[in-house]
Amino acid sequence: MKQHTLKDSFTLSSVGLHTGLYVTATFHPAEPDTGIRLRRIDLPNQPCYQALADYVSATERGTVLERGKWKVSTVEHALSALYAMGVDNCIIDVNAPEMPILDGSARFFIKEIQRVGLTEQDAEQQVYVVREPIEYISEHGHIMRIDPCDHYEIFVTIAFNSNLLREQHASLTNLADYPKEVAAARTFCFVKEIEPLLRVGLIKGGDLKNALVIYETEMSQEGMDYFCDKMGQPHMDAKKLGYLSPLNYLNEPARHKLLDVIGDVALLGLRLQGRITAYKPGHTFNTQCVRRLRNQILSE
Repeated sequence: MKQHTLKDSFTLSSVGLHTGLYVTATFHPAEPDTGIRLRRIDLPNQPCYQALADYVSATERGTVLERGKWKVSTVEHALSALYAMGVDNCIIDVNAPEMPILDGSARFFIKEIQRVGLTEQDAEQQVYVVREPIEYISEHGHIMRIDPCDHYEIFVTIAFNSNLLREQHASLTNLADYPKEVAAARTFCFVKEIEPLLRVGLIKGGDLKNALVIYETEMSQEGMDYFCDKMGQPHMDAKKLGYLSPLNYLNEPARHKLLDVIGDVALLGLRLQGRITAYKPGHTFNTQCVRRLRNQILSE
């Protein structure tokens, strides 16, 4: 298979989840063998590095890449969309230390990639073909297994100690189905997780438009009013538990975790031919596995 890049540039802008800054990211065509690179155009000399597992510096509420003063947070949604759509080479200009969160999914990236289209390039794709099963298991019960397969496919299971979200499954056996089956799955979180962060001034750009928020532990009405005020939402009944916005898919949380796994695995820096099975995936475990696999590939 030949490498591909975008036919034209496109730009997307929105608030950044963590800083609350208004962030603009412009995606440009790039030469063969460039890979996916992020350029911080707001910094002196505009540092630009490839999106690789080598540069992962943090994984709390998103994957963060960092090298010196170059830092870009929440890269996984854009990387997931680019990988799924077959974009091998692209330079992303971003004017802040994080990517725009948009609606917390990958659908706007997909929409723009579909709009501008792709160009085939005169270079072969770099593909790692899985020949034998590879398995990583964490001490906390996270599992990632990669088996031989004649194409790329992925199966995900999530499990939470939650009355509203226990175990869910999602799968993707053909990347061509990503725009319809995965792209609109939003990042999700629990009110009990984000309410303390709001009180100390973190996730300044968070609201119910860019995340699927799950309310399962009843709080006081005063606490709920504070939460809604911080999220820029009308006050809600603190006794009414559930999802605070409508679901895009019945298993949207599992589909979003699948979206994240694709984005994190893209940090290999080359395409993968194999079947990924992930149990309780998360950015920390995902990127640890990818770094180990990347080191293995480089040593072969």
